[in-house]
Amino acid sequence: MQEWALILGASSGFGEATSLELARNGMHIFGVHLDRRATLPNAERIVSEITAMGCQAVFFNMNAADEEKRREVLDSVEGRFREQSGNATVRLLFHSLAFGTLKRYIAQDPDEALTPAQMNMTLDVMAHSLVYWTQDLVRRKLMVRGGRILAMTSAGSHRVWPTYGAVSASKAALESHMRQLAVELAPLGISANAIMAGVTETPALRKIPGHESMVQHALGMNPSGRLTQPQDVARAVAVLSHAGTDWMTGNVIRVDGGEDIAG
Repeated sequence: MQEWALILGASSGFGEATSLELARNGMHIFGVHLDRRATLPNAERIVSEITAMGCQAVFFNMNAADEEKRREVLDSVEGRFREQSGNATVRLLFHSLAFGTLKRYIAQDPDEALTPAQMNMTLDVMAHSLVYWTQDLVRRKLMVRGGRILAMTSAGSHRVWPTYGAVSASKAALESHMRQLAVELAPLGISANAIMAGVTETPALRKIPGHESMVQHALGMNPSGRLTQPQDVARAVAVLSHAGTDWMTGNVIRVDGGEDIAG
């Protein structure tokens, strides 16, 4: 059986590291990413590295939260699997979308406060889209028994940071979605877990106002003495995608060197 991973947010940060690590483990990669011309060469480099390892890489530059684009991607996946005469499956869906609004709820200038549209967009991209991709994969039978659903959460699901409110809400919602999916997918033999990384220097982190203070705080309290790296998460995802971890479901799994419990 030809096994594929579908990586949402495949061109940077956790998605990039995970795509490459899974390819090292012999898994083919469907990557969904959203890049403009300036950053597109990085996505092309990742595809080249995956194919150099002897695995296939099919990347789609599109908005993963757009219903029509999601349908186009899965139509393409379905067509490719048909060519394999049913001898292919999406073994893993990895959700690592980091696109949201970083604004305070309360601001002296009303134009600087979070709007309903911004709140809804952030939750739709960073939380609700996980449900919709999972629904479609299962309905189309592109993921079957033995499949894995993994998604990135953070300590922001239960902690407060200025301007991080909408993203915090999305992480809390994502963890709730994961619990619900775990229960509903269990009879189908598909597991669902969230991964909580520690503070990690990624392009998404660098967009958070005051992230330098966040980094220094994490360095000071992490008992392992360093920040989390994208490769730490990628290796954990590779392990969780293997056979033998199917009884692990409905969890928030920390991959942070002990940072969250120490804080």
